[in-house]
Amino acid sequence: MSFDVAAVRGQFPILSQIIDGRPLHYLDNGASAQVPNAVLDAVRKYETTQRANVVRGVHALAERATEAYEDARAEVATFLSVQANEIVFTGGCTAAINLVAYSYGSLLKSGDRILLSELEHHSNIVPWQLLRSRSGIELDVLPVTEDGRIDVSALPRLLTPRTRLISLAHVSNVTGASLDVKTVVAAARAVGAKVMLDGAQRAPHGPLDLPSLGIDFYAFAGHKTYGPNGIGVLWARPELLEAMPPFHGGGSMIGRVTFAETTWAPPPRRFEAGTPPIGQAIGLGAACLWMRGIDWAAAHAHEMSLTQRVMDGLQKIDGTWLLGPASLQARYPVVSFTLEGVHTHDVAQVLDSFGVAVRAGHHCAQPLIDHFDIDGTTRISIAPYNDHGDIDALLTGVRHAAKTLR
Repeated sequence: MSFDVAAVRGQFPILSQIIDGRPLHYLDNGASAQVPNAVLDAVRKYETTQRANVVRGVHALAERATEAYEDARAEVATFLSVQANEIVFTGGCTAAINLVAYSYGSLLKSGDRILLSELEHHSNIVPWQLLRSRSGIELDVLPVTEDGRIDVSALPRLLTPRTRLISLAHVSNVTGASLDVKTVVAAARAVGAKVMLDGAQRAPHGPLDLPSLGIDFYAFAGHKTYGPNGIGVLWARPELLEAMPPFHGGGSMIGRVTFAETTWAPPPRRFEAGTPPIGQAIGLGAACLWMRGIDWAAAHAHEMSLTQRVMDGLQKIDGTWLLGPASLQARYPVVSFTLEGVHTHDVAQVLDSFGVAVRAGHHCAQPLIDHFDIDGTTRISIAPYNDHGDIDALLTGVRHAAKTLR
């Protein structure tokens, strides 16, 4: 199965630049992916031919902007195989999770329980801790296995009749491990709990069929899915959105306002108070359309081939330790490693001198890092536009770090 990586790479102008005399080898896609021309063109079109506020205006520009904004919502919905009125635009994946923690969380009572895991991003931990402080709910935590997966075998002993929600990473931002969603959903249904997935690391790797997953909430970020910063998505079942109170108050999300009482607009507008990130949403819609044009079977095979090269290459360097699944089964192209005796930030700085951009540190997943009793990892995260030249430069840089920093 062939994949024309050069054709894809050519659509990302930032990848062709030379920085300090070196070509760019961008392997920090788990933090932020780059943006293709199709997205840049869509945002530029809005800013130069459609720029106006949405929903309330009746002049020509406002109508163009509103149409483009709602078309973007429809594109996102198509990408997720759901209906447009189930899509709420937010400021990011973090904002989407906070919306659920505040709004759905307000329907919970003291003593109700939420189940998380040890490998969650802080964005899927802290909002629930804040809810615990506000309302007295309790948090339970699924452990991780030694190969960096959520240990779903612990579900029976941690779920109770008071468990109301299970909120887990669809794909780990540190280990790349993919969640066994089917097992989680079956266990949740047995006790009447809802399921939310943090899709920040899964959504960049192709369209999703959310109805087939059987979940209740899904969140992801635009800047990781080849779109602009400052935009994210919350999907929820329509009956849940209808039952949830607003998160923010202001314009656009109301039915009618009087000093005696205010009524709310129906979802999704109920959750989009004030002027939304219009250009960013339009850019995200273009990103979803662009992603639907990719042959993801071939793209994923290409990504995982590069992932195997990274894993094989790192394991040949003395003193490296890989955190996460040892095989390509049920995982995505994220590889985290440590180099014995060398701080992760030093490894990343050496790699930067080779033109290689990676992430280093705890990756906003301190409980997971604590579990493995390490200070952090150096993380490589791969996108469809990465090629063997990127991996060559990475492995050369790590070998140099191992030779010079120990």
